[in-house]
Amino acid sequence: MYFQPTSVEEVREVLALARQQNKRVKVVGGGHSPSDIACTDGFMIHMGQMNRVLQVDKEKQQVTVEAGILLADLHTQLDKHGLALSNLGAVSDVTAGGVIGSGTHNTGIKHGILATQVVALTLMTAEGTILECSESQHSDVFQAARVHLGCLGVILSVTLQCVPQFHLQETSFPSTLKEVLDNLDSHLKKSEYFRFLWFPHSENVSVIYQDHTNKPPSSSANWFWDYAVGFYLLEFLLWISTFLPCLVGWINRFFFWLLFNSKKENSDLSHKIFTYECRFKQHVQDWAIPREKTKEALLELQTMLAAHPKVVAHYPVEVRFTRGDDILLSPCFQRDSCYVNIIMYRPYGKDVPRLDYWLAYETIMKKFGGRPHWAKAHNCTRKDFEKMYPAFPKFCAIREKLDPTGMFLNAYLEKVFY
Repeated sequence: MYFQPTSVEEVREVLALARQQNKRVKVVGGGHSPSDIACTDGFMIHMGQMNRVLQVDKEKQQVTVEAGILLADLHTQLDKHGLALSNLGAVSDVTAGGVIGSGTHNTGIKHGILATQVVALTLMTAEGTILECSESQHSDVFQAARVHLGCLGVILSVTLQCVPQFHLQETSFPSTLKEVLDNLDSHLKKSEYFRFLWFPHSENVSVIYQDHTNKPPSSSANWFWDYAVGFYLLEFLLWISTFLPCLVGWINRFFFWLLFNSKKENSDLSHKIFTYECRFKQHVQDWAIPREKTKEALLELQTMLAAHPKVVAHYPVEVRFTRGDDILLSPCFQRDSCYVNIIMYRPYGKDVPRLDYWLAYETIMKKFGGRPHWAKAHNCTRKDFEKMYPAFPKFCAIREKLDPTGMFLNAYLEKVFY
């Protein structure tokens, strides 16, 4: 059954009905997680009707929102108050409760995952009890619930630490994998939000800097290059490559030359620069490795592709950097991290063989101490997570205390916890 509660009391009624009928419950957010983390054959709760801004504290620069608010709507509200979030993921059609639950991140070695901006939250347990959680109240639950995986209860509201509204300038320019890896520390120091895109089967890299600016909004967007070439032509050629896989390396090099071989600049409000349109249907994996292992891991991935010509990899491999934190199941728990995101597009909805690439990538990520993004595809089980996360037993104990009957579990989470 599918529910869209409009109040805390209605959420409590859904959970009471689930207990009565012995049903499992999953809360779904924006539906952007390319995994089955929010799937269920029991009750599904969509929080889209609980999407209000509850309070704006301009003195503390904090905002309290209902968990179902889309970040896209929150940006508009924060603009009115001259506030902004200090960091955002690529997509804003996601809910406040959902982005923290799955460990959503962006880039910036001085910035943590989005959940590090949470200073308080309210949670309804399986029994219908409401917990107010922060560093000073139920701090153990707070430490777990900022990346909650949807398995601790229903997140009702979230208080986020904001910053004064700011503009960003994005500058992208071509480079090589060798140059970027040899000068990684320099790049990280030069730009507050540094990331790069590597084009597999080549040395080509597009470096992207995003930094505070006072410049007026400007854009290098162009429909012909961005859509006619960068989407429609690319999708057609990727579809052709499903019959001729040897074309993929050429496609990666050709599109780098067409679209990424010159310097580009854009500037705008921060949330308009952080977010961008994900046009393609796609499969993705995204693992966080210790920041100091970046060079070794990417060179090993490059070597693997060179040694196995039949394994093809679409562009880009996106590489981002994130500050360590103390959130129990954060992929950045107790270490500064590098996220390595791989992608395989589905031109016109057609699946492209990716298993060999996926397994080789996972093997390399595990070798270098990687932890998978909770919202994306992976093949890990409890044994893997016990090795990856020092605080895994602590999280399990909190989960079992809050949800002893497993109301908030599903098939995905059973692989994680059992």
